[in-house]
Amino acid sequence: MTSTTDTAPAAPKVKRDRTHYLYIAVIIAVALGIAVGLIAPDFAVELKPIGTGFVSLIKMMISPIIFCTIVLGIGSVRKAAKVGAVGGIAMVYFLIMSLVALGIGLVVGNILDPGTGLAVTDAVKETGQAQVDAEAKDTTEFLLGIIPTTIVSAFTQGEVLQTLLVALLCGFALQAMGNAGQPVLRGIEHIQRLVFRVLAMIMWAAPIGAFGAMAAVTGSAGLDALKSLAVLMLGFYITCALFIFVVLGALLRIVAGLNVWSLFKYLGREFLLILSTSSSESALPRLIAKMEHVGVSKPVVGITVPTGYSFNLDGTMIYMTMASLFIADALGTPMAIGEQITLLLFLLIASKGAAGVSGAGLATLAGGLQSHKPALVDGIGLIVGIDRLMSEARALTNFAGNAVATVLIGTWTKEIDKERVNQVLSGAIPFDETTLLDDHDGTGPADRAEAPAAAGGEKELAKA
Repeated sequence: MTSTTDTAPAAPKVKRDRTHYLYIAVIIAVALGIAVGLIAPDFAVELKPIGTGFVSLIKMMISPIIFCTIVLGIGSVRKAAKVGAVGGIAMVYFLIMSLVALGIGLVVGNILDPGTGLAVTDAVKETGQAQVDAEAKDTTEFLLGIIPTTIVSAFTQGEVLQTLLVALLCGFALQAMGNAGQPVLRGIEHIQRLVFRVLAMIMWAAPIGAFGAMAAVTGSAGLDALKSLAVLMLGFYITCALFIFVVLGALLRIVAGLNVWSLFKYLGREFLLILSTSSSESALPRLIAKMEHVGVSKPVVGITVPTGYSFNLDGTMIYMTMASLFIADALGTPMAIGEQITLLLFLLIASKGAAGVSGAGLATLAGGLQSHKPALVDGIGLIVGIDRLMSEARALTNFAGNAVATVLIGTWTKEIDKERVNQVLSGAIPFDETTLLDDHDGTGPADRAEAPAAAGGEKELAKA
């Protein structure tokens, strides 16, 4: 009699994940960048194009990834109302969390009172005026700017919200086509695989980009700026940490029943990437891939993440609050509570109008103050030196807020597979760093093992 061990098929050889070496290299590169920035600051500043080039490579991939994700997500949902519900819930949540972030920054800024006693020289005033970006848009121009010149220009100009609009229109059109649209959806699915594979290749340049970015930031800021403005910077970092782990952590536990530490551990490589590049956009494509992998449906991920990157900027809200109070105190013109609230509500709107401006944090603050309280613009020069170092906390907080928002909105709309979430966060279903996509055809052993976990999300979409 032949034993079952003789007839059983051999288990497929599991490919070894070598990408952990990549992120060890990123950590080493960050340390080297900081060292070079402190030892040879002038040389370090010249390395800035290296970091800028790496971030530009990733930004190059954002528009096609958003387009493919949204079109595939909407095309798989039978009722358009479901997509509208996701978008509506997302926008209400973004508005509420922006107000919460502004409120927290307001309280901490008034308690710390870090700007009192600083001297504002003519040179500082000139530096502050130089930060007012002539390209910053008002709210009307911002809304009209969402409409691209042509259906293709949304991809060539790299405007996230323009890509979002085109993707929504194409997704709804394919949804209305029914079975006739299936070949197009399959074609877009293949394009998505190609785009994510290119992104995985680009990620191998991360150590070089991290070295250039960190060297330039450290070299340009210098120790003098850090010493004189340490209270503001440390206060901002602590405030962001409290917002992430107390406010967002409590929401995630109450609504989704998840531990914020387990989610952030799963997103650890993305946090490291943001820390090394000072840009939350560098992790946007990977956030989309990982949120789909963890069990949130494509429509929720496709709508929440791209819009969140323009409308859910919790770190930027905290930054603008504390920076405004700091500048007002430094200029010897502290604002009353009524003035503070009025200014911050204006900045809440202004931040949406300048969402696409490069260096959005400082540019948005300068543009908002210029429009609402011009006398404070002179003081912006005080924080130019440490703005890049504060941008890390700003970007990390923005990213954390959008990751948590995606899980929360998925839970509220019942578009999340909770069983799969637990399996992924426990490490039972690892993320594929090679393709950045789940590639299941239902035939292989791995596919059969993971099929039960994935089935819940597919059933939810079928019910929609």
